[in-house]
Amino acid sequence: MMEKSENKLIPILRQGIAVIQMILFKRIREHLVQSYPERDKGDINKLSGAIVNDLFGTTNMEEPFATFVNENKECIEEQIKKIPQELSGLMIPLTDALRVTVICDRQDGIDNSSILQRAHDRKLLLVSREVPLPGRFINLVRELGDRCDILLQPGMNQVSNQN
Repeated sequence: MMEKSENKLIPILRQGIAVIQMILFKRIREHLVQSYPERDKGDINKLSGAIVNDLFGTTNMEEPFATFVNENKECIEEQIKKIPQELSGLMIPLTDALRVTVICDRQDGIDNSSILQRAHDRKLLLVSREVPLPGRFINLVRELGDRCDILLQPGMNQVSNQN
């Protein structure tokens, strides 16, 4: 049985993951605007979202997104391969968010450890980096959120103060 503190911790960690995903989206979008100046803003936004979704093993099956992803598979994969070199500053938050995602999902009875293997195969996972404790992860989220002007939920402060 899950303890009460763990019951509260998982939603807070998931909020942190969502913040990291927003930061990834924002940075990837900035990179894509420079890489594809000919593409319109809507395409850049969809491409950025598709890349973040792919990294976290989620698929948007709604139209027009499913068709867009299918038509842009090569571009999505190409951009993902560039992350370690061209967006290296994202590697630590990406690694931590992927690991925390797997931990949270495992607590909910879901085994999605394949996203870690996929990230490792793509050279996106910093294997030597320790799995973050909840407080360290939330501190990372708070620091990046502040830098990127993303507001955090009040409950996140409670977790980071505990570790």
